[in-house]
Amino acid sequence: MRKKKNLPLLEQITITDVAAEGKAIARYNDMVIFIPFAVPGDVVDIQITRKKNSYAEGKIVTTHSYSTNRETPFCEHFGICGGCKWQNLPYASQLTYKQKQVYDNLTRIGKIQSFDMLPILGSEQTQFYRNKLEFTFSNKAWMNYDMLQAGAPRTAALGFHIPGMFDKVLHIEKCWLQDEISNMIRNTLHEFCQQQHISYFDLKEQHGMMRNVIVRTSTTGEIMVIVVFYEKDQSIINEMLSYLLKKVPSISSLLYIHNTKANDTISDQEIHVFHGSDHIFEQMEGLKFKIGPKSFYQTNSRQAYELYKITRDFASLTGNELVYDLYTGTGTIANFVANRAQKVIGIEYVPEAIEDAKVNASINNITNTSFFAGDMKDILNESFIKTQGKPDVIITDPPRAGMHDDVIKAILFASPKKIVYVSCNPATQARDILLLSEKYRVIKVQAVDMFPHTHHVESVALLEEKESL
Repeated sequence: MRKKKNLPLLEQITITDVAAEGKAIARYNDMVIFIPFAVPGDVVDIQITRKKNSYAEGKIVTTHSYSTNRETPFCEHFGICGGCKWQNLPYASQLTYKQKQVYDNLTRIGKIQSFDMLPILGSEQTQFYRNKLEFTFSNKAWMNYDMLQAGAPRTAALGFHIPGMFDKVLHIEKCWLQDEISNMIRNTLHEFCQQQHISYFDLKEQHGMMRNVIVRTSTTGEIMVIVVFYEKDQSIINEMLSYLLKKVPSISSLLYIHNTKANDTISDQEIHVFHGSDHIFEQMEGLKFKIGPKSFYQTNSRQAYELYKITRDFASLTGNELVYDLYTGTGTIANFVANRAQKVIGIEYVPEAIEDAKVNASINNITNTSFFAGDMKDILNESFIKTQGKPDVIITDPPRAGMHDDVIKAILFASPKKIVYVSCNPATQARDILLLSEKYRVIKVQAVDMFPHTHHVESVALLEEKESL
């Protein structure tokens, strides 16, 4: 059996910077150390937990002095829940580090030498800004060291997974990410289940009735709740959902799912309507957008409007352009820019989202959009482009993994005059921009903060054909 190495304790170490993934950085000799929940300027003792040749990871065991640039976290779960790791940073500092993250990725990974880096757009709302959260039921609540040592009984929990512990869930009393109604819904469900002794899911053993609950809200005031069950007992389901409606009568869409798969995804699951409709609506600049339980919509509605305005401004449409909107989701961007284009073609992987996109066009009397469902790399090819026409502008908003090489090749073949690249991952955006650089040059970039108190940041880049410059 391989002997476990004794890892060192480093004393009186000053935190110097913040890394791209949200952890803080310290340096010891020639070694870079990544530490969570620290702020540049803190002086701490660090227990190394993992060591590689060029870097190490560690945790704080003693704090000797705190940075003057530090904020008091507002959430009782800070430091345990992995959701808002930057609550200890003033918001202005968060924006500075996010701006730096975008710039560093574009210059280091994207190899971009010259471009206009516009000031980051911060979020007016820094608490209760999300329109969607998913909570997990678990029969294994997370317990701290003292609780375990005292032999406290393992209880059930409804909340968030502990980072790195797939089967442990931190019970949440109050989350500051979504409207207070979300806390009421979650706590009401937990109260009912505890009173009725209803079992929570055991992820390892795959048993238990309660699995997940998803809460979606909108700026129109509508509320969608999706309760996901593993074991089926229709009488209990009916009683539970009736109890929830009685306690929270403002719910406009109450849905449920029976998911007996090994994973939590609901994209392939049948949706059952218990109360109201199977959708809610979001609104933006006079447009209405239908959102179903499987639909993607930016999770910060108000800041999404700002993001889409920047995207539209970067495209500089005159009314004569053919626009491709890649990874269109429910067609939000496509329908948002349609009144300034001749035609917009949206492509998305999820069929249900495409159906919502078509409905969104119809209810807003938009007649110059077309939508196609399927894998982007399979649909967007030379044949498709020749049939639909070469785009003047491509707007692309891919998932965190960025764009497939085949999609980039198709974009290069299409040769639009402009590409507006919206990204939730500056690293993969920079990688893709490097691949596009044989034909395109970055003109300007703007970072947009969609997720205060986290390290996540959106980035919008305008690329133009080199020949047209």
